[in-house]
Amino acid sequence: MEHITYRDTRGLDPMPRLFTDTVLAGIAPGGGLYVPERLPSLTLDEVLALADLPYAGRAAAIFRAFGVDVHPEQLDSLMDLAYGPAFDDARIAPVVEVSPDMHVLELWHGPTSAFKDMALQCLPLFFSEAVSMRLAAGEPLDDFLVLVATSGDTGKAALEGFADREHVRIAVFYPAEGVSDVQRKQMVSQRGDNVAVFGVRGNFDDCQTAVKQAFADAGFIARLHETHGIQLSSANSINWGRLLPQVVYYASAYADMVAGGGVRPGEPIDVCVPTGNFGNILAAYYAKRIGVPIDRLVCASNENNVLSDFIATGVYDISDRAFSTTPSPSMDILVSSNLERLLFELTLQPEAVRDWQRSLADSGRFTVDRDTFASMRRHFSADWVGNDECLSVIRRVWNDNGYLLDPHTAVAWEVAERMRDANPMLVVSTAHWAKFGGDVFRALDGLAADEPLPSQEAGVSGVALLSEIACRVPGASPVPRGLAELDSLPERFSGSVEAGRDGVERAVEDWLNAGE
Repeated sequence: MEHITYRDTRGLDPMPRLFTDTVLAGIAPGGGLYVPERLPSLTLDEVLALADLPYAGRAAAIFRAFGVDVHPEQLDSLMDLAYGPAFDDARIAPVVEVSPDMHVLELWHGPTSAFKDMALQCLPLFFSEAVSMRLAAGEPLDDFLVLVATSGDTGKAALEGFADREHVRIAVFYPAEGVSDVQRKQMVSQRGDNVAVFGVRGNFDDCQTAVKQAFADAGFIARLHETHGIQLSSANSINWGRLLPQVVYYASAYADMVAGGGVRPGEPIDVCVPTGNFGNILAAYYAKRIGVPIDRLVCASNENNVLSDFIATGVYDISDRAFSTTPSPSMDILVSSNLERLLFELTLQPEAVRDWQRSLADSGRFTVDRDTFASMRRHFSADWVGNDECLSVIRRVWNDNGYLLDPHTAVAWEVAERMRDANPMLVVSTAHWAKFGGDVFRALDGLAADEPLPSQEAGVSGVALLSEIACRVPGASPVPRGLAELDSLPERFSGSVEAGRDGVERAVEDWLNAGE
C-alpha cells in the first residue's frame, strides 16, 4: 500500500509527513495545518460496496484508500475498537428519512452523545499506535500533552478518548459561561489520572486563540520538554487525525441512502452541516473530492454567521463583529480554523494562505481573490438562522414529524429546507437533544431564546430537566444513560483561568508541577 504524505498549508514545514506524524504533531510549525499531498479516488462501485460492511470495515476501507502508515491488520483492529460497544446503535452513524427527501445523519450515538465521538473514539487509538511505532523503532520520544480548546463537545469526547492512556496527558479549556449545563458536567466529572479541565473567563475564540498561541510559544514548549519531558499535540480538528474519520461517515451515509432506496446509484445528494469551526463540512468536501456523489455543500450558521457571510461575499471579517451566545453553543465561533485547509485546497498557494491568515490576525479580516471565490462557490452555499427561529424549528419538526432535534441540527434543518432543490438532502445531526435540555424545553414550551425557564424548571439542574422533557415527547430518542447519570457523579474540576496565553500556560504548568 502506497502511503500518502502530508504538507503544511502555510509551506513552512519542508518535510513531507506520514499520517502518524501528523497525528502526533497536531499542528505544523508556524501554525499551519497538514493536508494530503494527493487525494485517493473511489469509484461509485467502491462507495456503494461500503453498505455491505459494518461501520468499522467502512472506516478501515477509507483509511486504506488514504494510505495511512499503519499495518492493514492493525488498522482493522483499531477500527473494531473505535466503533464497537461504546456506541448505542450497531450502525454507528445511521441515516433516518424524517420527511420525503430530507434525511438525517445521526452522529450522536457514541459515549458522549455528540458527533465528536466519531473522530475522538478513533484518534486516541491512532495516537497511541503512533507512539508505539516510534518506541518500537527505538526513536527517542517525549510523552505528550494534548491541549484542547472546546466550545462544548470536543472537550468531553477528547477526555473520554484519552483518559488513562499511556504516554499522554490531556488538558481541556472551555468557555466558563459558554456551554450548556450538561456539557459542563460531562467535562468536570471526567474520570482519569491524566486529565485536567479548566473554565476560561471568556468565549470559545478566547480559548482557541490562547491554545494556538501556546503552541507557538517556543519558551513554553522548551519548558515542557526540559522540566517535564513533554511535547504538545492537539485533539482539535486542526489535527488531521480528527478530520479523516469524519470523511468516512459521508461515504457511509451515501452508501446507506442508496442501499435503503432513498437515492438512485450515482444520483447526487446535497449535504447541510451546522458549522462553526468548519471541520465537519470540510470533511464532506473531501468526501466529494474522493468520489462520493455530493453536489452542494450547504453551510448552516447561527447568529455568529461569519462563515455564511464569507461564503456569500468572499470577505472574512470579524473586525467589528460581536460574539453572540446562542442555543447552539458548539457553533459559537468566529475564527473558523479549518477554513484554512479549504483555502489551500482551492488555491494550492501557501503564500496566499499565509497572507490571508496574517491579515486575519492583524486586522480581523481578509478578502479572497475572484478566482478563489468562484471556486468556493462552485461547491458551497450558506445561510444562517436566528436564535428564536432555531427554537421554533425544534417545535415545528417535533409536531410535524415526531422527530426531536437538538439546537445545532435545528439550524441545519432550517437552512436545508430553505435551500432544497431536486437533490435529496442529507442534514447532519451533530448532537443528541438531551445535551441541550434547557433550550429544547424552551422550544417545546414556545418560549423565546432569551426567556428564562418557568420557576419550577429554573430551579433544577440541566440533567434533572431531561426527565421532564422526555415525558413530554414520547417516541423521541431516549436520554442516553451517560447523560442521565451525570448528577450522581462528583465534579472533579472547578478551576477557572483568565483568557489568554498566559492563563492557559500557567494553568498547565501548575497542574503538571502538582502531579510531579
